[in-house]
Amino acid sequence: MNKEETMLAKRLTELSKTAYHRDIVTFSDFLNLNELHILHSIPKNSLSSPYETFGGYEYAERQMVAFLPGALSYAVSYPICVLCVSPAHAKYAEALTHRDYLGAILNLGIERRKIGDLAMQEKGCLVFCRDTIAGFMIEQLTKVRHTVITVRKLEQEGFSYQPKLQEVSGTVASVRLDSVLAIGFPLSRSKLVNYIEGGKTYVNGKLVTSNGYHLKEQDIISVRGLGRIVYGGILSETRKGRYFVRIYKY
Repeated sequence: MNKEETMLAKRLTELSKTAYHRDIVTFSDFLNLNELHILHSIPKNSLSSPYETFGGYEYAERQMVAFLPGALSYAVSYPICVLCVSPAHAKYAEALTHRDYLGAILNLGIERRKIGDLAMQEKGCLVFCRDTIAGFMIEQLTKVRHTVITVRKLEQEGFSYQPKLQEVSGTVASVRLDSVLAIGFPLSRSKLVNYIEGGKTYVNGKLVTSNGYHLKEQDIISVRGLGRIVYGGILSETRKGRYFVRIYKY
């Protein structure tokens, strides 16, 4: 690990100690895929308390870590707010992208680790963020590029978000990582191998560099630069011994 990664591992270890010694739930900021991999790579005997992760909705890529005291027996309430950012006048709005929204937020001086996923909507964007910066964003985020926007906080009670997933199916010789990726991302085998062996592929937040990694149903595969898929499992087996599998593509 480099210096930054070592510092992150140390910080996460300290948060686990705080949860244990003070008997409270402690939270990290949002972690990206590489940072989640570092978390999962910390030896369990180096952490003083168990943990779980959540990013505001199922399948979130950027997630917070909650370190739990041993006596915890209730549901964890994560310090995550959901903001709906949308053009004030749809008629005059530009065609805004994920990058446009994220750029406008970061231009306010907000650190990336305080922001989780941005979920694009038909008319705007949902922003998952740390609760401590929600008020600031509501007040200060007024434009994305040249488009005047409004920001409102969504009530957590009853809130749910389900990303739109496209179902794709195909046959594979085995449920190896490279075979399943070829269904979701129609690239040559050599290019897919480069993504895997080049350290750009994560399964459930853990870095996987082996082409032959065998997937389990509901595994979430994220490939930097390509996107994410959910492995839906085997539907049937063909007479030639191949497997007909289903995936869900973001």
